[in-house]
Order: sequence, then C-alpha cells, then structure tokens
Amino acid sequence: MRPFKILGIQQIAVGALDKSRLRHLWVGVLGLQPSGTFSSEKENVDEDILRIGDGPHAVEVDIMQPLDVEKRPKVHEPALNHVGLWVDDIHKAVEWMSEQGVRFTPGGVRKGAAGHAVCFIHPKGNDVTPLCGEGVLIELVQAPADLIQALGT
Repeated sequence: MRPFKILGIQQIAVGALDKSRLRHLWVGVLGLQPSGTFSSEKENVDEDILRIGDGPHAVEVDIMQPLDVEKRPKVHEPALNHVGLWVDDIHKAVEWMSEQGVRFTPGGVRKGAAGHAVCFIHPKGNDVTPLCGEGVLIELVQAPADLIQALGT
C-alpha cells in the first residue's frame, strides 16, 4: 500500500528567455496575482511567483527565465518546465517511490522557492531507475499541516 497521498496541484512552472512577456500574459491579461519572487544562481533561475485562487485550493504559477542562458538547468526548455504536486509526506513518498524504481533528480529533498520541502522526479529514466516523468519534470512538494487537514488525508 502507498504510504502517502498526492493532494492536488501545487504549481505549474513556465519558462522563457525573457519572462516579461509571460508576466504580461499571466498578470496583465489573465489577472493572476503576484505573490513573490525567487532567484537562485545554483538553479539558474529568476522567477516571479503568481497565484490563482485562495486558501488550500490556491495554485502557484511560476514564470521563469534563466539567469544565464548558457548555463544549466535551462529553465526555459521546455517552456512548460514542471508540474508541482502537493504530497502529505514527502519523505515517505520519496522512500517508497525509490523502492518502486522511480528516478529522482540530484539534490534530494530540499527547501524550495516557496519555503516547502521539495524534490523532483526526473523527466528521463535509466537502467537502474526506469520510472520517470516521461519527458516531464515533476516536483513533489510537502503540504503544510493546514492544507493536509483542509484537503483531508
């Protein structure tokens, strides 16, 4: 039996060489509300954090551009960079999925841009860990206690 539960979509992340056009669309046209920013040389990212909805049903939309287009990771390729999923117990999830042959990106569980513990399922499998996102980077995000309670696990 699976020792964790996926609770819902936490975020989607969209990248471009210049996030100003993304900002115009997502904030100016679609009306999402800016809720923060994040920058990391290690992750080669300059991002604006936007939000749709309120409370436990809010979904984050991160619009990103690389700090250096020559460096990795290339947060603008592919343009739909990753999908984030709320999980009720990230450590149990990673342990169990690893036993099932899921490949994770290097770095393990760590603090993400929004302050939650995160880790990433690799978009490509290999011989040792063949299960993967099949071309999609998937972020697992530890849900805070109030969200776990609101979404009922």
